[in-house]
Amino acid sequence: MPDNDLPKLGFLDAIYFDKWVHAGLFAMLTFLFSWPFRKLYPVQHRLFISIAILALLYGIAMEYVQEYLTTDRDFDYYDMLADGFGCLVGYIAVRYLANKINLSTKNKPL
Repeated sequence: MPDNDLPKLGFLDAIYFDKWVHAGLFAMLTFLFSWPFRKLYPVQHRLFISIAILALLYGIAMEYVQEYLTTDRDFDYYDMLADGFGCLVGYIAVRYLANKINLSTKNKPL
C-alpha cells in the first residue's frame, strides 16, 4: 500500500485536543464571569446558571459566525458540545468554591 493512501492522524487529533481547548476556555469564561458574584447568596445560583447559559449561547453563535461569515473556519456541532461541557464544569467549579468560601466565612469568629 502506498504511503500516500494511509490516513495521517496526528497525536493532537487523536486525543481531540481542539475539543479540550474549547471545554477549558468555556469553563474559564463561565467561572471568571461568575466569580465576582459569589457573595450574592440569595441570587447567586440563578445568576451562575444564567452566566453559563449565556456563555453557551455565545459559543453556539460563534459556530454560526464561523460557518456563515468566515471562509477559513468550520462549523462543528462537537465544538458546541465541548463548549457546553466547559460551561457546566465552570458552573460546578464556581458553585463549589463559592459555597465553600461562604461556609468558611460563616463559621469564623469575629
